[in-house]
Amino acid sequence: MTGTKDDTQHHQGSAQDERRLHSSSFGRAAGAYAEHRPDYALAAVRWALEAAPGPRVLDLGAGTGKLTAALVALGHDVVSVEPDPAMLAELRAALPTVRALPGRAEAIPLPDGSVDAVVSGNAMHWFDMDVAGPEIARVLAPGGVLAGLWNVFDDRVDWVAGLARVTGPAAVGPRDVPAGWRVETARMHLPESGGDARFDSPEQAQFPHGQRRTADSLVATLSTKAGVLVMPEQERKALLDATRAYLADRPETGAGEFTLPMLTSVLRVRRM
Repeated sequence: MTGTKDDTQHHQGSAQDERRLHSSSFGRAAGAYAEHRPDYALAAVRWALEAAPGPRVLDLGAGTGKLTAALVALGHDVVSVEPDPAMLAELRAALPTVRALPGRAEAIPLPDGSVDAVVSGNAMHWFDMDVAGPEIARVLAPGGVLAGLWNVFDDRVDWVAGLARVTGPAAVGPRDVPAGWRVETARMHLPESGGDARFDSPEQAQFPHGQRRTADSLVATLSTKAGVLVMPEQERKALLDATRAYLADRPETGAGEFTLPMLTSVLRVRRM
């Protein structure tokens, strides 16, 4: 028996509600996010933007400015847009010379054709692309680039795969590892209008990356994940305690600093 239209609408509504809940959870941990979340591999940022027709870049869903900082370091003319006031405050404090605006992917506070590229670091999966896609196309100059970047845990490394098993999907979910990221991004909806695609075929690439951590700072990093932030406190504590115990027991992570093996994964498309 097939589902009804009401069933489909209920499922879509539930998914949208869950996305809003998770995407709005970061403000409460803005300081920890700024301190513990990794930056992005510069090679990945260069690849994302190598086809952009000019230097004007919008960092959309910019958070505390992790990707913005990389864009500035590479010499781009950057404007950042972020909906959460606490995250935006962290960005402005860290990067006071960057133009940083409140706004959402679904309502970008910039004129038509005003940027040569739109990038998003670990945020594009929160966008409602049915609405955000046309908005992104609107602010992009002809031939402009849209690129999403995600830092993922390299679970080809044994202890990282074990960490994913211990934490479960709340902290290291399917999108946080390379194979899952490829599946998720392959299913992403890119905007169309009347059957006339606004973007060309997507390209994907991955770049080696890493972050110096201790067991405590890695637990602190995982505590900034959306799935962990929305957990009931007792459940959240149990998960983080189990993670800390796992890291303490592993020879790679049990004594002092170590490098967390990561990849910066990139999805890019070009505006037609």
